[in-house]
Amino acid sequence: MHRSATEPEGTTRRRRARRSAGAVASAALLLPLLGAAPSSSAEETPATELQRAFATASAEYHVPQDVLLAVSYLQSRWDTHAGAPSVTGGYGPMHLTDARTAIAAAPHHSDGTEDARGDGSRRALLPDARVPTDSRLPARLKTLTKAAGLTGLPAERLRTDAAANVAGGAALLAAAQRDLGEPLSDDASDWYAAVARFSGADDSATAAAYADDAYAVMRTGERRTTDTGQRVTLAARPGLSPDTARLRRAGLRTASADGTECPRTVSCEWIPAPYAEFGDGDYGNHDLGDRPASQSIKYIVIHDTEGTWDGVLNLVQDPTYVSWNYTLRSTDGHIAQHVKAKDVAWHAGNWYINAKSIGLEHEGFLTAPDTWYTEEMYRASARLVRYLARKYDIPLDRQHILGHDNVPGPTASTIPGMHTDPGPYWDWQHYFTLLGHPFHPTFGKGADLVTVLPDYDTNQPVYTGCVTKGEPCAAHGSSEVRLYSQPDENSPLVQDIGLYPKGDPSTTGVNDVASRVSTGQRYALAGRDGDWTAIWYLGQKAWFENPRKRPTAVRASGPAVTPKEGLAEIPVYGRAYPEKEAYPAGVPVQAVSPLPYKILAGQRYAAGDKVPGEYFYAPTFDTTPHRVVIGTDMYYEIQFGHRVQFVRAADVDLVP
Repeated sequence: MHRSATEPEGTTRRRRARRSAGAVASAALLLPLLGAAPSSSAEETPATELQRAFATASAEYHVPQDVLLAVSYLQSRWDTHAGAPSVTGGYGPMHLTDARTAIAAAPHHSDGTEDARGDGSRRALLPDARVPTDSRLPARLKTLTKAAGLTGLPAERLRTDAAANVAGGAALLAAAQRDLGEPLSDDASDWYAAVARFSGADDSATAAAYADDAYAVMRTGERRTTDTGQRVTLAARPGLSPDTARLRRAGLRTASADGTECPRTVSCEWIPAPYAEFGDGDYGNHDLGDRPASQSIKYIVIHDTEGTWDGVLNLVQDPTYVSWNYTLRSTDGHIAQHVKAKDVAWHAGNWYINAKSIGLEHEGFLTAPDTWYTEEMYRASARLVRYLARKYDIPLDRQHILGHDNVPGPTASTIPGMHTDPGPYWDWQHYFTLLGHPFHPTFGKGADLVTVLPDYDTNQPVYTGCVTKGEPCAAHGSSEVRLYSQPDENSPLVQDIGLYPKGDPSTTGVNDVASRVSTGQRYALAGRDGDWTAIWYLGQKAWFENPRKRPTAVRASGPAVTPKEGLAEIPVYGRAYPEKEAYPAGVPVQAVSPLPYKILAGQRYAAGDKVPGEYFYAPTFDTTPHRVVIGTDMYYEIQFGHRVQFVRAADVDLVP
């Protein structure tokens, strides 16, 4: 998200757009929830009504129940989101889309104070672009209208009634099967092409990737309790083998993946960001490099777009705008690559992080908790990240897989303007489970640490300012836990002198990261008091509620750093730049600027990599003077606050 945490909430173009969209969602919520007729079975309970709705729709529209359940799981994980629309205007368990109600917004980097490039060697690039409008909506964004026609049910009911929504999805699947000239078979293996068509993709690669995921869900099975307390089960069918050849008769276009750096398990196309010169010697929207030969790739940064797919793609192709490496579409998980991994995209607001990272933009909105991400986008993103992590030897942990909100401000003056996406509603626990690296307690020799690990669905801290300044956001599951100055929720929140240099108190604002920790982050223990746990955070003790029966953190082991004996305090940095002696002639020395924070004697912070100071000098369109400067001064990356920071290795001891 592009707005700083100190910018008044409710004042941006995005807020005005969200108010109108929120009104639509609120109106939908006022409609009656018209569920399926109650069962006469004594065993039937309200917690199984959704399971029964799948069975009823399956029988009525002659769609195998396994197919219906798997497709719904890919869209919503069977959640209803209280009738609120997804990022792309999708409703209910089947994610039936009505794009007229989708949120329009200012794009990610168009409204804020952060220079996405984050390098003082050239002027700050603060683009101000509007999302282009397009009155021709693709079919994938109009499935609710089609479902209404097929079922005879009103659109309002399809939005708000889970059983009706499931029936609408079944009708769409049956219609797709008939359009393909296929019988309404009771054998799930015969429905591959119809499932692919249900994705809404207009190309065969994306449709096939979606169908492959649906059949993978059927083979492994799934079981969960939904956001409304419904217990839904899809039994595993490990031997299920679909007839994939039928997709050739679906009439979808063939999209080329030429030029992309993606695994074969996702659908990917090359939509390049331009490297172009314009104006008075200026250029954009990224830099040519030679990674990993010239410098290693250490990080993957997770963003959300704050805009919809088509508009965001138009912006990344504008040389006067900024860039990132990949964009992911919510409806079907389709991926567009824009910048090669060898080159440096301008996305994170910190030049050191940019030079050593790959940026992924996910179609979504930070401050609208119920504009939810589809399961298919989470899965496609996880497969892409696994591929990149293997290729560039990037560990799958929260020291290396960063949210944009975890990227540090490079200098003191930039801290208030740093971005806060993907925000508290990105489900890090689920994401890392899909990555194959779920968070769990760890024990062994090492520093006494904790890993933040609340239950996403039941962890619902109050945030404010999603629509109107100071007003509470809709109650919603969250990956983040709030921090207090004392073991008491009535005590003040911990303060962030970098974010609030005038001493203003931290707030519960959805964009205020001053007093929050996020799932998967590790911190050094600083104390316990009953159901409360203290950690070292921003140079102070920070307390969070951590009851034994409902823990929000678990024990962890690993390296930590503490100031060397005899040092009362040490500085903290937002970038790991080389010492001045390392710079060759012709490359200006970059200041190793400390941030306003200090680590005091006796404090400890979880440590990541130990790295040499490094600086990529690239101030011109002509690459001839470009240099990678690597020093001998070493740094540790640490989890210091909500964002990672760096300390000089010479200032600290590694514990134990």
